[in-house]
Amino acid sequence: MQFGVNSATINEIGINENLKRAVNSADLVSVDGMSVVWALRFLGYKAPERVATPDLADDVITMAARERFSVFLLGAKEAVVTLCRENMLNAYPELIIAGYHNGHYQPDSEDRIVDMINKADPDILLIGMSSSRKEIFAETHRHELNARYVLGVGGYFDIIAGYTKRAPRWLQDIGMEWLYRFIQEPRRMWPRYTIGIFKFFWLVIMEKFKKK
Repeated sequence: MQFGVNSATINEIGINENLKRAVNSADLVSVDGMSVVWALRFLGYKAPERVATPDLADDVITMAARERFSVFLLGAKEAVVTLCRENMLNAYPELIIAGYHNGHYQPDSEDRIVDMINKADPDILLIGMSSSRKEIFAETHRHELNARYVLGVGGYFDIIAGYTKRAPRWLQDIGMEWLYRFIQEPRRMWPRYTIGIFKFFWLVIMEKFKKK
């Protein structure tokens, strides 16, 4: 079970015990956000670079196609995940997609969703839902899910389906991909990149004083 964390995730961990438990119990946590890289360096830790979740997911899909590992897609709207599946198969004809399901379901349907995933018997489960839904889903059902590898991919399905675009590589390289996302979805992203970033900076400063 692997998740990526960014400044928004760190902010929510402070007020959401279920998310905190899910992240702390993950097998692997990657840094998905330059603000977290900069914060770790400021606090005296070694953080050479971030691991952007879309890049990681691309590598996982490439490996799955090459090694013939089956994949299950869980998340996003029905139209998005359906188109995501089609685009993946067009790009990787040898990819085995064992099944898929949208992320818009009632909480009392989770047992049915888990049963569907297990019947499909995928090697890899990609969860394309936002924090903290994907982390809590994976943690809640980690002992029931039979998938060998579970990766939270957030909005990755929207990217593959063509509903959203990633920033140009040069913006990614200088740590400004967040600005590109903000320009694309200002109404949804402004709380994260205004109020949220100040909250994150405050948490980092407080942590610095604790270390002293």
